[in-house]
Amino acid sequence: MSESISEYVNRLPIVDVHEHHMPATFLDQDIGLLDLLNQSYAGWTQERPYPLPSERREDDPMLATSTDTTWSRIEPFVVGSGSNSFVRNLVRGLDELYELNGAGITKDNWCALDSEIRRRYQDPKWPHNVMRQAGVERIISDCYTDPLLDARRELGPHYESVLRINTLAMSWHPGCRDHNGNSAFEFAERLNLKCDSFEDFTELLKHLVDTLYERNQVALKNALAYDRDICFDEPDENLAREAWGKADPPPEARKAFGDFVVDRMCQLAGDRNIPVQMHLGTAIIRGSNPMHTAGLIERHPQTRFLLMHLAYPWSAELLGMAFVYRNIWLDLTWSWLLSPTHFKRAFHEAIEVLPDESRMMIGGDNWHAEESYGTFRTARNLIGEVLQEKLDAGYFGNEDARRLARNILSENATSFFGVVR
Repeated sequence: MSESISEYVNRLPIVDVHEHHMPATFLDQDIGLLDLLNQSYAGWTQERPYPLPSERREDDPMLATSTDTTWSRIEPFVVGSGSNSFVRNLVRGLDELYELNGAGITKDNWCALDSEIRRRYQDPKWPHNVMRQAGVERIISDCYTDPLLDARRELGPHYESVLRINTLAMSWHPGCRDHNGNSAFEFAERLNLKCDSFEDFTELLKHLVDTLYERNQVALKNALAYDRDICFDEPDENLAREAWGKADPPPEARKAFGDFVVDRMCQLAGDRNIPVQMHLGTAIIRGSNPMHTAGLIERHPQTRFLLMHLAYPWSAELLGMAFVYRNIWLDLTWSWLLSPTHFKRAFHEAIEVLPDESRMMIGGDNWHAEESYGTFRTARNLIGEVLQEKLDAGYFGNEDARRLARNILSENATSFFGVVR
């Protein structure tokens, strides 16, 4: 019997274009079951990890260390939120990796599972072994707690990273920080650069882009949807300068400052053929519709934008943009974790709408290897199902489906980011 398309997809290697693997979490040897639940998207069922504009939060719950692991603290995830897709994904991954024989996490087995997780994490190779079991060959991580981190040096030779630019768009004053607590003024101090004037600041922007490859960074990352709206107007440098040095500049000057920085970084990236990842959808949801970014994308036709997460819940709008603007590529990451049903529908449409087969890539978008493992198991299954449905409908043939699968899982990312497998 010939190999099915699902079987073919399941054995393909993956180039993972988006993770949040960071030394403090990914390599932490003091990890238990509650940590894996809290420091995953399952944790979002209990507490949103980013503040809305009306809220204030001192600590990121995604990075908090769990204490007093008890069934009463596990139960809200696997019983109270047990039908949630984020929870289902992580539980399936744990079930396979820790040989729970399909039982999932229960009142009877959670304690033994917690002990086994702690035992395995005493081996520093464990998380890397899990990623290899997932079939992942190379990984691009967004280490947002330290955007200057050299992931290859800190995590391993199969890693690259991206430079998250959020704080650059919000650092009009030394007291300003993005929602992850980063400061551009601290970046300048670490790099032994002055940041005493607006001119110094613009030189810092250029320096950060020009030294990306020295830090093994392969792209910029715009996640400002967690800090403000993503309507980036044409740059007004004079208005942006009015924010400089002020602890509380007027709202229009703050916005102009951020718009100027994002536009400048996109221009620098385009001039140097460096991709720009951009988070779309959810986050501060009233301002994260992908159509808000149309002006920015039009102004920078030479810049390659990798737009993320199928912009849930606005996937149709994103696909329309990707057809019109030929400097857009799509990272399908996270969308199948939130809703497999939505992902399958949008993926069907993406196959039909996108102008060529280079446009789609995948990543895990996780903090721990176990969740990444579950994520790629889910992704392979769903991609295989959709491709089989296309085959059954006579949309294309078996070789077409196989070629598209190879492109999505590895070849597009290898070409787009210039990584070596």
